[in-house]
Amino acid sequence: MVTAKSFVEEIIKIENNIHLLKIYSPKIASEITPGQFLNIKVSDNFFPLLRRPFSICDVDEKFIYIMFNILGDGTKILARKRTGEELDILGPLGHGFKTEGNFDTAIIVAGGLGAAPFPLFTKQMSSLGKNIYSFIGGKSESDIITYGMNNTFISTDDGSFGFKGTVIELLNRNIKILQENKIKIFSCGPTPMLRALKEFCVKNNFDCEVSTESAMACGFGICQGCPIESESKKDKYLLVCKDGPVFNIKDVLI
Repeated sequence: MVTAKSFVEEIIKIENNIHLLKIYSPKIASEITPGQFLNIKVSDNFFPLLRRPFSICDVDEKFIYIMFNILGDGTKILARKRTGEELDILGPLGHGFKTEGNFDTAIIVAGGLGAAPFPLFTKQMSSLGKNIYSFIGGKSESDIITYGMNNTFISTDDGSFGFKGTVIELLNRNIKILQENKIKIFSCGPTPMLRALKEFCVKNNFDCEVSTESAMACGFGICQGCPIESESKKDKYLLVCKDGPVFNIKDVLI
């Protein structure tokens, strides 16, 4: 984890309200693994007071990409940044996905902006020679993000794009892909989706890692502000920023 001088290279609007922020930050970029995050101070003054956590979407040599949509004051300020502006960023933070292991096929399950960490992950899986299938869900077509992902299967709750139903129902319809390969599931998305995925994985005895989200302050465990309940009898609570954000789905209560 380092704090380094970083600069806005450009902001790219890719889909609907979804933006990619390209940041020049060679030191931090060199240390990133898929699934980690940055904590960004979006303003030079005291508003907003707290840094904002963002999943690392991709890395290209000296550049880092983060994906975001405009929801509140912090992301509004971020979207107005100009080329050359300095950014105060802290990272890389947290534990990312375990990309090596006894599996030959990675199954991505993403809901909405939960697609954010997977372009870099997809590149690493490809470099390791692993197969990839990406199951992507959303409420409607406007929620679907396929940027940087391969072999996509799409579902929408309203049927406006792809399979009509949830992404977990879509997984069930394609269960042969999961049963006929040595797989590991990697996921990020809204809590109801993750709960359904946990039930699906426990029922079918699938190994799964999930990237969780939480409001944060410090981003590295000092403030104790991002607890997640643990399944372990040893630790009642874990911290999303320090112990995660990626956990084995069987180890946390979602």
